[in-house]
This record gives sequence, C-alpha cells and structure tokens, in this order.
Amino acid sequence: MMRALWTGASGMTAQQTSLDTISNNLANINTNGYKKETTHFQSLLYQKIQTRVTDNEGNPLPVIGQVGLGTRVSNIVSQYTQGNLLETGNPLDLAVDGEGFFMIRMPDGSVSYTRNGAFELGATSQGFVLCTASGYPVLDSTGKEIVFNREIDTSTLEIDEFGIITYKEKVEVKDPDNTDNTDNTDNNNNNTNNNPPNNTQGTENEETEEDKKYILETKRVAVIGLAQFNNPAGLEKISGSLLKETENSGTARVEAQNPSLKKSRLLTNYLEGSNVQVANELVDLIVTQRAYQMNSKVITAADEMLQEANALRQ
Repeated sequence: MMRALWTGASGMTAQQTSLDTISNNLANINTNGYKKETTHFQSLLYQKIQTRVTDNEGNPLPVIGQVGLGTRVSNIVSQYTQGNLLETGNPLDLAVDGEGFFMIRMPDGSVSYTRNGAFELGATSQGFVLCTASGYPVLDSTGKEIVFNREIDTSTLEIDEFGIITYKEKVEVKDPDNTDNTDNTDNNNNNTNNNPPNNTQGTENEETEEDKKYILETKRVAVIGLAQFNNPAGLEKISGSLLKETENSGTARVEAQNPSLKKSRLLTNYLEGSNVQVANELVDLIVTQRAYQMNSKVITAADEMLQEANALRQ
C-alpha cells in the first residue's frame, strides 16, 4: 500500500507537468513561429516480487513477477511541423516554407534562430538595420547584419522568395539627342534689322528639372540567411520564439553555403503562425485531467486501506 501511495503521487506529478505543457501550448496559440510541445513519460524502476526462476521441481517459471514504482516525465519534445500561413500585407513580414530558420544576432554576440519572420527597420548610426520586434539584427547569408543607407527609399524595398533584398534607385538618363544649338546665335547676329541678340536663348537651352529623364534602377543589398539543423527538436528555447543551438540539434548549416541542402522558400507579406491545433489540445487536456483524477483516487483508496489495517491492529 505504501508503494501505491508513491505510485499515485508520481502519476499526479507527471500529469501536472503534462498540464503545464498543454497550458503553454494554448497560451501561445497566436504566437508567430511557436512550435507545439508534447510531454513524454516513462515508467520508473520495477521491483521483483518473485525472484525464483524455477519451481520446486526445476521447471522454469513462465514469468518473473514485478511491480512498477510509478512514472515520470522523460522529456518534452517540440514538433517542428509547418504552421499556418497568415497574410499580413507587410512587405517585411516573412514566412519560411521549408526547414530553414532565420539567423538573429543577440546582444552578447551569439547567434540565435527563429521561425518568426515579423521584421522591421531599426534606426542606427550607420543607417537602417533589418531587425526583430525586440531590436535584434537579422543576419545575411554570410553572417553579417543587414544594413541600409539612410539615402535609400525604404518604401521600394523588395524581398524575393530566395531572400534577395533589393531597392529602387532613381537614376538620371542623359539624352544623346540633346546638342547645343549654336546656329541660332549666328542667325541672330545676321539679323537684317540689326536687332540685339536674344538674351533668352541661353535660358531656353538650359535643362530644367522637368526636362530631366529618370529611370528606376534595381540595387541589391543582401541575401537573408537561413540555417538548417539535423535535429531541430534538439534546439533549446530561449524566449520570444528564439532558439539556441545545442549538441543535440547539431551545428547550424547555412543554406547558401551548403549546396546539398534543399533550399527553403520565403513568402513575403506572410507570417508563419503557431502549429498548435486547439481541438487536439482540448482532447489532451481532458485526458490529462482524467489521469490526474484517477491517480488521486489511487492515493485515496490506499490511504483508506491503511486506515483499515491500522484499525485491525488496535
């Protein structure tokens, strides 16, 4: 009966952790790039009740009697499946279609990773930098921060599916047919009326701002860096949808530097939502609640049986 008390308590503790995981999933259902977590259990040590392997006549016994001592949480695993795509209309919002992760520079100089592509332009002494909502710079395919000059028109920024960032620059086009009209001056000097030369001739030949011709030239800035991992489930969560590389996840492999990797695709004006399914979480919540109640019943029953045993002694 004492074992039953311990076993029931271990079950309640494990189900409490499962409840914490489910509540965290539901709390982050609207968090961009969040990945659902699942609690896994394993049984504790078993105690042998029957130690003999043969009977009195030497015949082998069919089984060795054992009783379990409860359960515990073995690990909590994140499921890195594709989340729902949410259209935002913001050209700086990016969703990853594939296995890639954005690379983010942290304040201590280290690199973290995320699937949350809600980016914006932050002002720095060098110009504008592409960064997260928390102000952490986004890195390009070479591991450098993506910085824009202050002179560029940020409204013309474009990001294609390969992560190439471009902008439009207004460039003046010289007209090759625009030559100086020197004959007009000679004609004025030969005027039979001896009228003075037309002083407005030079003004007419000057090119005004309205007369200038321009084209929009596409300029390339950088390529957004994406990294992949052999085991994304081994990444360590930090905060704000940021992840840290660990030994279990393996070393980050930048897609642009590894031709053998299947390249991810970027979708502009979209964000990757959470992959949490509300219906599944509510079912898991009910199952966890019932399991907790059953383990509580075990403790109550074991306690009542102990009380009856103590009463017999008296």
